[in-house]
Amino acid sequence: MRVKVWDIWVRLTHWTVAGIVLWNLFGPTDSTHRLLGYIVAGLVVARIAWGFVGSRHARFSAWWPTRSHLFEYLRSLASAKPMHHVSHNPLGGLMALFLWLLILALAVSGWIMRLDAFWGEDWPQEIHMWLSIAVEVCVCVHVAAAVLMSFWTGENLIGAMVTGYKRDGGKEKAP
Repeated sequence: MRVKVWDIWVRLTHWTVAGIVLWNLFGPTDSTHRLLGYIVAGLVVARIAWGFVGSRHARFSAWWPTRSHLFEYLRSLASAKPMHHVSHNPLGGLMALFLWLLILALAVSGWIMRLDAFWGEDWPQEIHMWLSIAVEVCVCVHVAAAVLMSFWTGENLIGAMVTGYKRDGGKEKAP
């Protein structure tokens, strides 16, 4: 049975943020880069707000990666029987939170670089560069994990983020 998991706002913010992050990582660092950086930060803040008031599966209460959920999920992976989650699995939830934090930190460091108070200072640019490298690494891990888990579990996770539908395994535990 298929169930609607990702509402239109989750999917639009996900793909818009993904597109902007890719553009800003590999495109020119000009005024468009700065504008898109602020837009993506705004989208991340809006998605975080949606985590409190949004649809059932978009809410943090549906997928917050607690320590016990993380360890239980890791044990299921180690036993080669990954637990099914209608919403994010605990590792996916942790990655989402980490990516949002990195994106917000990138926006702040980019803004700091433009302040007169830090004109000529190297550290804001260095922090911005290291944060962008961290985002690149996390994006690669995120995409690789989505592809790997799609094959391993037989559930098209990337397709679910396009259509909004996933299968309902019927065995999911309430968080």
